[in-house]
Amino acid sequence: MATPNLFLLYVEDPLKSVEFYQELLERKPAAAFPSFASFKLDGGFSLGLWANHRVNPTPPTTGNRGEIAFTVADDEAVKALHRDWSKRGIVIKQEPYTDVFGLTFVALDPDGHRIRVCLKDK
Repeated sequence: MATPNLFLLYVEDPLKSVEFYQELLERKPAAAFPSFASFKLDGGFSLGLWANHRVNPTPPTTGNRGEIAFTVADDEAVKALHRDWSKRGIVIKQEPYTDVFGLTFVALDPDGHRIRVCLKDK
């Protein structure tokens, strides 16, 4: 059986997105080309950043229907990431609030992809 291990985000400028995710993930990309870049993630996963104009079939250029989620141990870790990302100038779409998975907030990457921080075991 095939196991999912690569998550792709369609982006306007992969190299610009590399700068954002390199700082956010605190690691260098495994590959970085003008039309595609990728990061190795823990657990055998990878995050790919693929230029919109190179994807076939062409994806929609507006809207999104998913999120990347960073899970952390506790409320203090959620608050700490929120403070850190806010200081870095990362766009915060939704300030911390409590939802079905506990304390959470949502940030945006340069292409408007949603990045949620929430509790690991909720």
